[in-house]
Amino acid sequence: MHNAHGSGQPWRRLAAAACSALAIGTALLAPAAASAAPPAALPEQKTALLFGAAIRYYDIGSGPVLVLVHGLGSSAKGDWGQVMLPLAQNHRVLALDQLGFGNSDKPQIDYGIQTWVDFLGEFLRQNQVSDFTLVGESLGGWISAQYTIQALRGIAAGPSLGLPKPARLVLSDSAGLHATMKRLFAPPPPGKPATVGASLAGEKQLLASVFHSPSYQTDQALRDGLAWSLAKGDAWAIRAVRNPALLDETVDDKLGAIKIPTLVIWGEHDNLLPLQDGRYFASKIGGAELKIIAGSGHAPMIETPDAFLSALQPFLR
Repeated sequence: MHNAHGSGQPWRRLAAAACSALAIGTALLAPAAASAAPPAALPEQKTALLFGAAIRYYDIGSGPVLVLVHGLGSSAKGDWGQVMLPLAQNHRVLALDQLGFGNSDKPQIDYGIQTWVDFLGEFLRQNQVSDFTLVGESLGGWISAQYTIQALRGIAAGPSLGLPKPARLVLSDSAGLHATMKRLFAPPPPGKPATVGASLAGEKQLLASVFHSPSYQTDQALRDGLAWSLAKGDAWAIRAVRNPALLDETVDDKLGAIKIPTLVIWGEHDNLLPLQDGRYFASKIGGAELKIIAGSGHAPMIETPDAFLSALQPFLR
């Protein structure tokens, strides 16, 4: 993961878009990732073959299982690179690059939330995971909420395709509420300039919308972001999330089906998914707890990883 000061692995979390709707939707679901310090070295990724596609993932540590689900345009390392090793001190951490992103295969298909739910289910079945905490961020939160709803309701495409049921759920700055998705996927109103696409200006606009601290908007961060967006090759999957059909997969009216311990974590200054969305998730999921991360924008596990861990770890004990 590249940090804002120019060291480490590529950190790009947002692919700049060719039009306003794509740019805004991408910004919403997956912030550009920058870290205040380069993370410690992670082990090599493993490979799972799911439905014929190669899915790369991390499998670190031992103990109770945590499954980490990243957001749009990112990867396991991009989202979770600063927190995986601390979490792995007391847990087995499984973090996959979702289909279409990171080092996993990137087929040109019609992606939907159900696509990623199905792949997550197959991944867990293949790894024989049956007792775990599911942690999703942004688009990954949407996927995790939808997965949990279907798993707890026993929804499956076939008798051997049941979704392993999570024991606990964590949603961090989660997408998936209808009104917010509709607003962010809408084209700009007449007369309003479209978001600049794959350009330094586009990077600047997106970084400013994602991170609260101005330290994530340096010239080097803009260079790194544009270079990564040109190199990572996930534009097809990102474009697919513009599909209005995804609005049919929002979770507002189904959150009551989540009847497991749930923690909602939200950056106080999230300019992409407002804090009111976090309050909504917490109010509609019975017994859910909301923890607000002061001084953080849309991606607290990146911008304020220590505070993120302080919010998460007591819930895991």
